[in-house]
Amino acid sequence: MSKHKPILQALLALLRGFTYTSLLAAFVLLLSITNPHLLRVNRTTGIMLSSFVVLLIVFMRIYGGFHIGQQKSRPIIYQMSLSVLMTDIIVFLQLQVMNVNAANNDHLELLNADTLLLFAALAVQILSITACTYLGNYLYFCLHPPEKCCVITGSPQDQEMICSKIRIFHKQFVICDCIDYRDHDLHQKIRKNQTIMLFHLPPKVHQELIEYCYKCQKNIYFDLSIADILSQHSGSFLLDDVLMTAHTIHGLTVTQRFFKRTMDICASLIGLIVASPIMLVAAIAIKLDDGGPVLYTQNRLTRGAKIFKIYKFRTMREETHVQEYSAVQDDARITRPGKILRRLRIDELPQLINILKGEMSLVGPRPEMLPNVDRYLSELPEYAYRCRVKAGLTGYAQILGKYNTGPREKLMMDISYIENYSLWLDVKLILKTLTVFFKHDSTEPFVSAEIQSKDEVS
Repeated sequence: MSKHKPILQALLALLRGFTYTSLLAAFVLLLSITNPHLLRVNRTTGIMLSSFVVLLIVFMRIYGGFHIGQQKSRPIIYQMSLSVLMTDIIVFLQLQVMNVNAANNDHLELLNADTLLLFAALAVQILSITACTYLGNYLYFCLHPPEKCCVITGSPQDQEMICSKIRIFHKQFVICDCIDYRDHDLHQKIRKNQTIMLFHLPPKVHQELIEYCYKCQKNIYFDLSIADILSQHSGSFLLDDVLMTAHTIHGLTVTQRFFKRTMDICASLIGLIVASPIMLVAAIAIKLDDGGPVLYTQNRLTRGAKIFKIYKFRTMREETHVQEYSAVQDDARITRPGKILRRLRIDELPQLINILKGEMSLVGPRPEMLPNVDRYLSELPEYAYRCRVKAGLTGYAQILGKYNTGPREKLMMDISYIENYSLWLDVKLILKTLTVFFKHDSTEPFVSAEIQSKDEVS
């Protein structure tokens, strides 16, 4: 394998260049069938080419690019396909506007022969992305065998949970040792492995093992604490001759609050108008199923621990809504239309009304049920930090996590959002919310209500 390594590396580099080039080529060549001027040097071609390249870079930064070796093939394909879809639509609209002139059309046309060619170009682009991604990951893992991994935890439950997740990435990691941090052979097992994963360890042990792994020059992966998140978003400060980390606590500025609220109002109004046909169909389906109320309200928490009533389409039988615990696997409370509404996240659409009223924001920590909050706070007091900003319709936890992701993991994602806030981050997360529909496990329920209540905060 070592003698073929330079060849495989060169092939990977060429494949990366070919992937991006093929996306542009498919769009231009197919659209040039009805727009031959795109193959000539002129102002329209120059503007279109530059727009395509810039937009593709922007959307790849939002959704993700050709990250072979870092992700499985399907997420890469979904993310790149979304990026190229957004790019194609915008550049296509730009082309149609630029074609309104004496030499082409005397009015704007959006549904014409070009539209069919746009779909053809998108199909070719997705085929190219799919083929290149599978080939790229194949070549990458020929070059990079799985890292020998030692997993260190503090309990059998943590060990089972984190190992099940590592095994999903079996091409990146192979678990050679899975031990408790109190194991007397701990240092020996660290030394014989390439990569060390630390999960849910006491702070002192966590720090000591990180320093030891660094000393032994081992790759280190560990779950984040609030201190880690603060360090990521902090700067350096030289106090005389002492180098310190400086983290300044600050909330949203007046300008940020103004633009965030303006974006919430505009987006919720547009969303209610655009989604009104879907909401009407959902309401009819709910009413026809059992004749019960269409909407369901429940007390939730938002900024400053203020209680408000959240609006959702009712997805459970009316008489069971008094049982306030999150949905579980094969939950008998869920109605027939409810299964579809929950899978497609349509049940969340009425929360646009909460956003319009100012009780929620488009982006922020998801508002939890009050019984869940009380339970989480008893085991995880820092869970209250989520209430430093308004509750949101979407956020890191919804995009990166799953419905049954544990509260501690969701908290770390929410704290990261709060500490890294910017208007651009809000726009990015709103656009990335589209990727949730491609995650088959995004609505994966808890196994049972008992497990949810006992183990969620472990």
